[in-house]
Amino acid sequence: MAIFYPDILDQKTAPRTFTYGDKDVMLYALGVGMGQDPMNETELPFVYEKGLKVIPTAATVLAAGARSAGGPAPEMPAGHRPSQINFLMVVHGEQKVELHKPLTAGGTYTAQGRTAGAFDKGEGKGAVIINETIWTDEKGEKVATLTGSTFARGDGGFGGPSEGAPEPHVVPTRAPDISVDFTTREDQALLYRLNGDRNPLHSDPDVARKAGFPRPILHGLCTYGITCRAVLQAITDFDPDQIYSHQARFSAPVFPGDTITVDLWKDGKNISFEARVKERNATVIKNGLTVLR
Repeated sequence: MAIFYPDILDQKTAPRTFTYGDKDVMLYALGVGMGQDPMNETELPFVYEKGLKVIPTAATVLAAGARSAGGPAPEMPAGHRPSQINFLMVVHGEQKVELHKPLTAGGTYTAQGRTAGAFDKGEGKGAVIINETIWTDEKGEKVATLTGSTFARGDGGFGGPSEGAPEPHVVPTRAPDISVDFTTREDQALLYRLNGDRNPLHSDPDVARKAGFPRPILHGLCTYGITCRAVLQAITDFDPDQIYSHQARFSAPVFPGDTITVDLWKDGKNISFEARVKERNATVIKNGLTVLR
């Protein structure tokens, strides 16, 4: 396994056409905790097909969990050396979703990914890999851009740049304008994994113990979705179409059953946020930023 620089910057995935429908949208909303109170009529439209709304961060799972058909493999430059990182040593660092159009309750799209950046922290110190996936609709128009960073702990020292990675958003130093609490369920990871991420770290106690955790942990992208719930509830009056982008950095694990407090700061169309687990006073999401339309 090795990273070859600058070849990795030419690395792309094959275009993939996929379809999702209302079941996928509702499953995601249930997975991030919506609908726990079936009489809550503000959340019901996210989990019931009547007037169905889509949580913007559902874009992180809808392509992976939906029916799909692979397209042709992308062409690489002559002499391209394919890079491969050690996936046993990776940590999801940051995630950003930009919606160029609001998500609909179902549709057919094409997704293609590429490596947008690779930064070398040094031998034994790891590498930061930035991947970008773009959705286009049947007209070829851009619908969504998903950008994620991976901290590859076992792949430093490949000779790439050490500086130039995107700087994280800095949240205000004043007290939060609003704080919202969400209680996660003990079985939440078992439900969320049905969106497509079936890593046993989130379901198998033995695997979790071998990874150094006392029990299976909640998916980071589930916590990310919960922070989007906070913005919907506290800022947009449950109108997902107001959200253009949502980004955050993962800083600590969450265990199913934890209470997550999301702190929010409103500055015009910019909503800064962080999330912490109340019981342990551990910050689990940092440098969060939602941009409203």
